[in-house]
Amino acid sequence: MHRLGLIRRFTAAVAATTAFIVVFAGHATAEPTTFDWNAATQQLRKAAIGNPGAEQAVARLLASGQVATRVALPAQPFQIPAQSDIGRGDGPGVYGSGVALGYDGFRFGFFGGPGAIAPNQAGARLEVLWVNLSNGRSGTEVISEHNDATVDTTIRTRPLDTGAGVIVGAVYGTLLHRWPVPVSDANPDGFQYKLATISIPSFGSVYN
Repeated sequence: MHRLGLIRRFTAAVAATTAFIVVFAGHATAEPTTFDWNAATQQLRKAAIGNPGAEQAVARLLASGQVATRVALPAQPFQIPAQSDIGRGDGPGVYGSGVALGYDGFRFGFFGGPGAIAPNQAGARLEVLWVNLSNGRSGTEVISEHNDATVDTTIRTRPLDTGAGVIVGAVYGTLLHRWPVPVSDANPDGFQYKLATISIPSFGSVYN
């Protein structure tokens, strides 16, 4: 009963978030908001100092030449998707995207990729580097919360106190996916697993 209740609450949260998106869709189209890309990435570089993984991720993002020019509104998917060694099909390529979620407090997350996100992320480590351009707060957070339910298509951070304002974030690291296959000695639980490594981070600017 507890598991069913959790799924129902999550489904209701997703539905509420979707309704929120519909309400703001017209506003987002009519009045797109821009921001200073160079200033935002320089803030990310400062926030990454001392964290080798974050420093390398920002360097790869800058070297890619991709530019985000609009601030996303709810449900706030990142404007630049991630690139990965496995992509969405065979071989490397476009992989998935970061996202900002607000159904139970502000969180960063990630969605997309092959198959579904594995509920057990042992051996993987997905992170987000973020900076609030409005108040100067910054941090790095592990993205690890995911429910083993078909309605849960994202993996998320814990709720974060970023403060209000415009926030830029870059999602980097590794993420474990799975998809159903026939049960066998090689796949005793009926799933095949694949570890994806992000080569170019997903980058975006969002509101809180």
